[in-house]
Amino acid sequence: MPRQDFAASLVVFLVALPLCVGVAVASGVPAELGLITGIVGGLVTGLLPGSTLQVSGPAAGLTVLVFEAVREHGLPMLGVIVLAAGVLQLLMGALRMGRWFRAISVSVVEGMLAGIGLVIIAGQLYAAAGQEAPASGLDKLAGLPGAAVDALGSTEALASLAVGAGTVLVLVGWTWLPRPVRAVPGALGAVVLATAVSVVFSLPVASVEVQGLLDAVRIPGADAFGGLLSLGVLGTVVAFTLIASAESLFSAAAVDRLHDGPRTRYDQELMAQGAGNAVCGVLGALPMTAVIVRSSANVQAGARTRASRVLHGVWLLLFAAALPGALALIPLPALAGILVHAGWKLLPVRQFASLWRGHRGEALILVVTAVSIVAVNMFEGVLIGLALSVVKTAWEASAVKLRVLHPDSDPDGADGPGAPGADTGTGGPIRVELSGNATFLRLPKILDSLEALPPGRPVELDLSRLHHVDHACRVALESWAARHAAPDEEPVRVKEPALT
Repeated sequence: MPRQDFAASLVVFLVALPLCVGVAVASGVPAELGLITGIVGGLVTGLLPGSTLQVSGPAAGLTVLVFEAVREHGLPMLGVIVLAAGVLQLLMGALRMGRWFRAISVSVVEGMLAGIGLVIIAGQLYAAAGQEAPASGLDKLAGLPGAAVDALGSTEALASLAVGAGTVLVLVGWTWLPRPVRAVPGALGAVVLATAVSVVFSLPVASVEVQGLLDAVRIPGADAFGGLLSLGVLGTVVAFTLIASAESLFSAAAVDRLHDGPRTRYDQELMAQGAGNAVCGVLGALPMTAVIVRSSANVQAGARTRASRVLHGVWLLLFAAALPGALALIPLPALAGILVHAGWKLLPVRQFASLWRGHRGEALILVVTAVSIVAVNMFEGVLIGLALSVVKTAWEASAVKLRVLHPDSDPDGADGPGAPGADTGTGGPIRVELSGNATFLRLPKILDSLEALPPGRPVELDLSRLHHVDHACRVALESWAARHAAPDEEPVRVKEPALT
């Protein structure tokens, strides 16, 4: 094993430890379940082929979905849902569907992350004040002013908010500290400092509840699998599968840009993620994805092989087995601060600005997806974003150009519905040229232009420049031609396209 891999594994372990605990607490499950998912991500997924340097574990991006699933279906069903999602991922990988996730619109993915980030930030602000957050995303946002007023009247809430705010400030300022200090991951440093301050000053803040690693394991019983007959549970399984797969494979593409080693084999990586989630489901733990924060830390620490990610799982296992009591010292507002910081990093602020300048349609899809996730839920919000993306692509692909050429007009012709009325002479036939893709989406524009042609004039309709004519357009054009060619008028001559 290269020496760099050993050092990188320690770095990844220190990055992963507070995030595993924080994601679990924010998801409304015991902290140990986050550690179990991190351990499986190292010892199971880390050993499998796919991506060499990508590191898997519980991710902030699934926090909202897991919280909703546990609230609606109960903690015992979580393992069944995660297991079913893992089996679906294995099946999709075996069917070589991994590469197709790269076809998902980037705007939808960024909108999904933005919506998740907003819900995480809103929910963890309540946790930082020691309050219980409302269930829906809109209620979380709407209740923040009232929560702030309540916090100002409580000494315990103010102390808790101070710890959470201090954690965020440490994370933000960590990159400005001297290089030797920055050798410690910022999240770990912030948690250690918050824990030390809380203990030394005996602050009245809540801390992590500890069960023990083995006690946290919840192997699903046979009766729990009956829940898969519920449409609500099946929808959650599909949401887990699609979102975890997309996040993992997009992370793989990002990690590949960070190093010059072997490229990711997407179908095998999807199967590796499925195997990891299947094991997590059997243990009743959180779902896993590939996590860009841990993966980039692995690459930057000099990792060369998959040994670093496997070893990081070993260190998590040793910590959970040997020092479980250390978790009980961690203040919950510190973990809330870490999640607020992670949620902020999910907001594509810079990407949105550049997207708005160059592709406003994509920027609109991003915003609608994010707002839908906050207003409705994760799964339906992503579906709305995907539907908008498909509609936008169909609209752009159906671009059609119409030119009306009068026999005594400019040979360059005129475009648009206003041109037909430019000449009402009785010369030769009016020539109408259509080019591009004629689909039902552009049919109103085409028919408006044709119906504006002067009555009683012969028309030559040239469709030879069209790349595609769908059935709706062909039927509408034939119907218009039949109406225009009245018995006492010249017939409409149609020049057919080469491709239909």
